[in-house]
Order: sequence, then structure tokens, then C-alpha cells
Amino acid sequence: MNNLRFDNAFIRELPADLEFGPHQRQVEHALFSHVTPTPVAAPKLIAHSAEVAELLGIDAASIDTPFFAEVFGGNKPVEGMQPYAANYGGHQFGHWAGQLGDGRAISLGETINTAGERWELQLKGAGPTPYSRSADGRAVLRSSVREFLCSEAMHHLGVPTTRALSLVATGETVVRDMLYDGNPKAEPGAVVCRVAPSFIRFGNFELPAARGDLPLLEQLVEFTLRRDFPQLAASGRRGDALLSAWLSEICERSAEMVAHWMRVGFVHGVMNTDNMSILGLTIDYGPYGWIDDYDPDWTPNTTDAQGRRYAFGRQAEIAYWNLSQLARALSPLFDDPESLHTGLECFIDTYRSSEQRNIAAKLGLSEYRDTDARLMADLQHLLHTAEVDMTIFFRKLADIDPAGPTLTPLLDAFYNEQKRHDATPAFDDWLARYATRLRENGLDNNERHTRMRANNPRYVLRNYLAQQAIDRAEKGDPGGIVELLDVLRRPYDDQPDFDAYAQRRPDWARNRAGCSMLSCSS
Repeated sequence: MNNLRFDNAFIRELPADLEFGPHQRQVEHALFSHVTPTPVAAPKLIAHSAEVAELLGIDAASIDTPFFAEVFGGNKPVEGMQPYAANYGGHQFGHWAGQLGDGRAISLGETINTAGERWELQLKGAGPTPYSRSADGRAVLRSSVREFLCSEAMHHLGVPTTRALSLVATGETVVRDMLYDGNPKAEPGAVVCRVAPSFIRFGNFELPAARGDLPLLEQLVEFTLRRDFPQLAASGRRGDALLSAWLSEICERSAEMVAHWMRVGFVHGVMNTDNMSILGLTIDYGPYGWIDDYDPDWTPNTTDAQGRRYAFGRQAEIAYWNLSQLARALSPLFDDPESLHTGLECFIDTYRSSEQRNIAAKLGLSEYRDTDARLMADLQHLLHTAEVDMTIFFRKLADIDPAGPTLTPLLDAFYNEQKRHDATPAFDDWLARYATRLRENGLDNNERHTRMRANNPRYVLRNYLAQQAIDRAEKGDPGGIVELLDVLRRPYDDQPDFDAYAQRRPDWARNRAGCSMLSCSS
């Protein structure tokens, strides 16, 4: 681990806060504050991602040492680490919130691996920063388990995401009011080390723009292009042409990310602009969830229960709104603001083409036709009204016989027997239409089956599965985390020994805290 090679460009090239220490303050004319993780009482490694360790060049022998837990629990920096917290703002639930910043995340530095790739290491739950406001900068075990597991689950699903190296218990408790109902309690604390090429967000640009600090905004844009978009920076473009191409790429990446969310049934839950990555990565796993019974109006976030701004079916719309806020922040740097529209149009075009690709892939079609949009929309309406599990239905849809399609292979996907009975005629009609389309398809049954199984996962990180692993971990048994992580490494494979992880949400989990909706509580 001492072989980690650091090249901390963000703090080397950008202006720092002139004050030191974690005390609360408004930070002007600076993009970060130097801050040190607060040591914890008894750091202990609970779980780690072997794939991410290999990516960083950390050998297995180092992981099994107390020193590893000390480093990634925030107690002992290694040579080259220069910890800091980033300064940014954001729109939260549609309203400008002003300065936010890394309130419970501290970046350790940027490493360069043997392949020449840049990876930033960031500890979440490592103690207070100038941006913690009145909070303690810590994280509880339950939210840390969820972030650790989901970061890796999304990667293996093929969804653009930040990664997670490690999950370290702190040996300390953290007081949280999980449901915001006036009943706080002490919970075990933990620290996650998350990993990404960059943690720059839309909000990093919004804050200097909102303050009218255009030199700082321009400096951050130039840095981000140079470090995170080197091909664009070296393209020879200048001025509006370069900025428009950059915004277009951000929009394209964001569209592809959200289309992947919709493909696998993921709901982010808190799509504030400070939670949107400039690289189009899924970032900041808080009150997320996976669709069980298909419902475009479902949100996993208790804070969003009334407005449902961040509901499953609204994610593309909100991503576009967020990108519009980014474009507004960047607009002072454009000579011709009309160039901004080119980028935003890229989001619409990319999302449309990605959705069409998803429809063809999920239905096992060799190519997309315009009539397939209606076929999918009609199916989604049936899934909603009949209370049908999205993941199971699409996985089992590969098993129907186009020569004589019936609901029989799909029965495990229904949550309500009466609704299934009532909807059977409509499903029979839809299956007949689908079978006709398959008979026109250019794929034979084996090819169709393979295509569908490669795009419709068997295993996703359902909230109740994560909660079961959390319950075990809170009792001192991390085995549920390790086993679940192992299953989620191969989400598209049949794993007969782990069929229990591919079942419908059980009735006991329908309304239980942590298994249905969650709060923003850490």
C-alpha cells in the first residue's frame, strides 16, 4: 500500500481556502479546504472490493493488516496523501441551497495506477469539515453498507458509477434520527472509501457562478477539461466550440447513465445538482432503491414522499433540468449562449437512442422499430396496474415460447393474485402481440434468450436484501455483506445456490424501515 503513487492535481492547481481546520464557515474564492480525517477509536475492516484493490495496485496481503483499516478508517495517512474537502453548491429539490460542500467526505488524494489511470480516494464518514454545518461528518453503518454494496453492484450491472474500495467499522457510535420522527438513537459508525476518476459535480460550477466569481469558474472549467477531458482539451477547439463540445459530452454521459438506471430499475432518490457527476457517474448513494413492483411514481426517499420529484419515471426529466442548471452556470463563459442549446439537445437525442436500444435489448429484438415503443409502453402499463415485479418479469420473459406464449413462466413475478387474475386477458393479448413481433425478429430463440439475459439482470440490490445484510452486520456478523457482494458480482448469471437473492420482495418488507422507503439520514 505504500506503493500508492499520488499526483494531487486538484489541490496543486486550484485555489485553496486560506483558513485551516473543520470549523463551519463560508469559503469564498476557493475550491477546497485542507482538512484532516478525525481519528476513530477502533477501525476494523468489514469488507472490501478485491477488484477495486487490484485496480489501485493494492496487494491482497496489505488488505489483511490492521494498517489498512487504520488508513482507510482515517487514522493514518500514507506518504503522498493530502486530504481536503471540496467546496460546491447545488440545487436541492429544485431550490438553490447555496454553499454545500463535502460535509462528511474527505478526499485523501489522487493516485495514478500502473495503467496510468487517475483514481481519487475519498473517505465518507471521516469527520467534520468546514462544510458539515452543524453535523458531525460521520456516517452510520447502515448507510455505509448500502453505499459500499451499491457502488460495486452498479459497476457489475454495467451502470456508470463511482466505486468502493473498503468498508471500515469505527468502533464508535453515531446518533441519528433515521425517520426524522423525534426518536434519535446511537448506531454503529463506519467509513467507506469510495473511488472515482473525479468527484467534481455540477454544483462545483454552480457555486462560483452564483457568487459572480467568474475567474474562479473559468479556472475550474479549464482544469476540468485538462484533467478529466484531455481528448477534448487537446482537440484544437477554442472558445464556444470547446465549451459546447464539452457540455455535449457531459449531457451524453448523463443520458446514458440514466438510461442504464431505467434499464435495471434503479432509483437514485436524491438527484440534487450537487449529486450529479461531471463524468456521468452514479454518485452519492443515499436513499436509493430498486423497483420491486413496477411503479413509475415510486421514490425511495421519505423526504420526497409528497412531491415525488425524484420518482423512478421522472429521472430523465430531472437529469435534463439539472443539466440546464449546469448550462446556466456556464453561460457567462459563452460568447453566444445559443451554443448551450446544442449540448442540451444532445441529452434528448442520446437518451432517446439509449431508450430505444434498451427496449430492443430487454425484449430480445435484433433491432428497434418505432412500433416497439408502444409495445413496451403497453407492457409497462400492465406491470404497473397488475403489481408485477419488474426484475423477475423481464428475466422470465426470455422463457416464453413464441409459438404459444402463456403467462405460466411469468407467474412468479406477480405480487397480488387477484390483480393477476384480473389482468390475465390483457397480458394474454400483449403476449400474442409480442409473439408476433418475435416471429418477425431476426434472432432465433437461443440468440434472443442470450440477448435478453445479458440485459435483464437476475440479481439486483433490493432494499430488503441490503437491510438483511445490515441487520447481521449490526450484530457483529459481516458475512451477509460479503455473500451478497459475491452474488452481485455476477448479476446476469443464474446462480442456483443463491436463488433466495432473486425472489420477490417478501410481504414483511413492504413497509419496514430500510426495506421500502429511506430517509436522507446518514
